[in-house]
Amino acid sequence: MPLLFRLALVVAALDGLLGVGLGAFAAHGLKATATPDQLALVQTASLYQMIHAAATLGALWLVERGRVSVAAPLAFAVGAFVFGGALYAIALADLRLGMVAPIGGTMMLIGWAWLLVSAAIRR
Repeated sequence: MPLLFRLALVVAALDGLLGVGLGAFAAHGLKATATPDQLALVQTASLYQMIHAAATLGALWLVERGRVSVAAPLAFAVGAFVFGGALYAIALADLRLGMVAPIGGTMMLIGWAWLLVSAAIRR
């Protein structure tokens, strides 16, 4: 298994694990103590991580079939990890990370654009 393929798969698994784990933790463990804004940030992070974990797996399936390069799933996985991590840090640790979340969001957009271009130009 090529290194970048494996990296995308590992990060997708981390995205899924964190998305479910921290989403459940917020819904059950933080409900009484967190502010609505904090809960909303965790819910957003969890949602995007779960969606992009699944998108990464689907794109990796396309990689195996030679339909797209590993760039799209790697951008999905790493972007979701960065985006989610920044939102979790803001919500749970009150860290101000500046432009970190938008960098992750941009990476996810790059993954979707890469997939779109691959589909449009592929014979």
